[in-house]
Amino acid sequence: MSHPFRRKLSNCVLPLALAAAIGVPAHRAVAQDVLDAKSALHLRNEYAADLDTVHVKIMALANAIPADKYSWRPAAGVRSISEALMHVASEWFYYVPGSVGGKPPADFGVPRETMPALEKIITKAEVLAQLNKSWTHSKAVLAAADASTLTGKYKPWGLTLDQSAFSMSGDLHEHLGQLITYARSVGVKPPWSK
Repeated sequence: MSHPFRRKLSNCVLPLALAAAIGVPAHRAVAQDVLDAKSALHLRNEYAADLDTVHVKIMALANAIPADKYSWRPAAGVRSISEALMHVASEWFYYVPGSVGGKPPADFGVPRETMPALEKIITKAEVLAQLNKSWTHSKAVLAAADASTLTGKYKPWGLTLDQSAFSMSGDLHEHLGQLITYARSVGVKPPWSK
């Protein structure tokens, strides 16, 4: 008889290994059961805590990078530091609230127009202001999300909370890694590293 932990582990690892072998995204490899309200509340809170950790680090980098380096980009056609930071702000305004069925601020405008326009903000003071404004909105929407409404698939993408949380959290961690690399490339050590 196998150990209970090994059975649970094999129930997760086998679908993920199979998914990797055939190229299916990992978050779709595990059966998508509908969450109950208690599980949704727990997942929402863990998701919010993870995003808060990413937020703290992105803000630390945004503050540590000198203003004259905000226009630096690793190559032509690649986002500059300010563009990468404003891309994160646009996700905090639009995608993070959407990941729990919320909306961007009332004055956000049409996403296809507003999101590219945000990336044109280039001064450090304006970038920091937009990062703070977008995070404040995102955090408020996450905190107000009623767990009982997060138990199935919801608009705008027809995803469950777990799919949305993994997708957005993964994307924002990717941008954090990008910004760490950018910071080190311009001689800035991430403030939290030793």
